Amino acid sequence: MDSITVSDLRKYYGQVKAVDGLSFSVPQGEIFGMLGPNGAGKTTTVETIVGLIGRDGGDVAVMGIDPAQDPVGVKARIGVQLQTAAMFPRLAVREVIRLYASFYPKNVDEDEVIALVGLQEKANVQTRNLSGGQLQRLSVALAIVSDGDIIFLDEPTTGLDPQARRGLWDVINRMRGRGKTIFLTTHYMDEAEKLCDRVAVVDRGKIIALDSPQALINENFQEKAIEFNQPALTADRNLSGLPGVTMVQVEDDLIILYSSEVPKTIAALMEYSQKAGATVDDLTVRTATLEDVFLKLTGRRIRE
Repeated sequence: MDSITVSDLRKYYGQVKAVDGLSFSVPQGEIFGMLGPNGAGKTTTVETIVGLIGRDGGDVAVMGIDPAQDPVGVKARIGVQLQTAAMFPRLAVREVIRLYASFYPKNVDEDEVIALVGLQEKANVQTRNLSGGQLQRLSVALAIVSDGDIIFLDEPTTGLDPQARRGLWDVINRMRGRGKTIFLTTHYMDEAEKLCDRVAVVDRGKIIALDSPQALINENFQEKAIEFNQPALTADRNLSGLPGVTMVQVEDDLIILYSSEVPKTIAALMEYSQKAGATVDDLTVRTATLEDVFLKLTGRRIRE
């Protein structure tokens, strides 16, 4: 049985189609990512699936339960971390975790949860005295303590430093190792590529691509990306005619040439830029990423 099944899910706010016909399923034990920019509909999708808000159309099943019909039954089987979780400012970290644990029919030991998210030194500190990153880790802890079959994490690493982000990646992988299904939303490309078995790329309330990160990259790009800075060439349409170039993208002063013949493209670029009197700076060659996939499918970067 799939842990989550969603069919033609719709949620509207007046004329705004926050979620516009999403359909997907998540097998048990999978880390499923929903990738997209702010405002794409990721949080609304999570809130609808877990039963925090009603839907305007479509069908949802969480562990075989419709959240609209049995919201309590769904909440007993899941753990949820939201972007804007409210904390009790005068309760210590341990006290908040213990309180949330009491809401569930089963739970994870509080000391184990505190250690998992790296808050041992803050266990007896009131939440009002935590930093933003520490509050974010506590929010994840409150999802984990449920020992739910499915853990929903909505932008879990926002505001964390790189070391703390990677620490939470380890926590997520450990949860999967315990047989948990993880539903993760993010706008970090590296996070989705490192963690997720499959990714749904969403934009303006619709899924525009769904597959494993590597499959999405392979499907959309056989080329490599050549990046360089040169303001004088950002509006130069001749770049698309260089040998091997299949697509050109420009972001401010950054130019990206997608090439199937990198050596020929670079040689031609150097010759062309020299004749134009425009020196190419900071040239790098890299393989395509999910960022490139999103850019190709939507014409804009995910952070825009």
